[in-house]
Amino acid sequence: MTIKEAQELVDRWIKEYGVRYFSELTNMTVLTEEVGELARIMARRYGDQSWKAEDPRGEDNGKAALGEEMADVLWVLLCLANQTGIDLTQELEKSIEKKTQRDSLRHIHNKKLMA
Repeated sequence: MTIKEAQELVDRWIKEYGVRYFSELTNMTVLTEEVGELARIMARRYGDQSWKAEDPRGEDNGKAALGEEMADVLWVLLCLANQTGIDLTQELEKSIEKKTQRDSLRHIHNKKLMA
């Protein structure tokens, strides 16, 4: 699936099942919430925090939950792009070009990245 196809799929779903998009501000808040849920799993799976005993996701389900939360973040980001008329394919291409021009040698010569 391309990014454009994903934007179109989300738009069709919203129109068929979601009644309408939440407001842009609400979706920005939901995006923040989803990123927080992703961060929580990352902190427990890859960071120093441990899983709480009552956490239904726990260590065994952490990987599945990680993918689910990443997809939730992407979903809301696609909603925001649709609502604001942003072509994420075009914007990602521009971002990659910008980073390539700006950072083409920066990371290669970064001694902190050489291990």
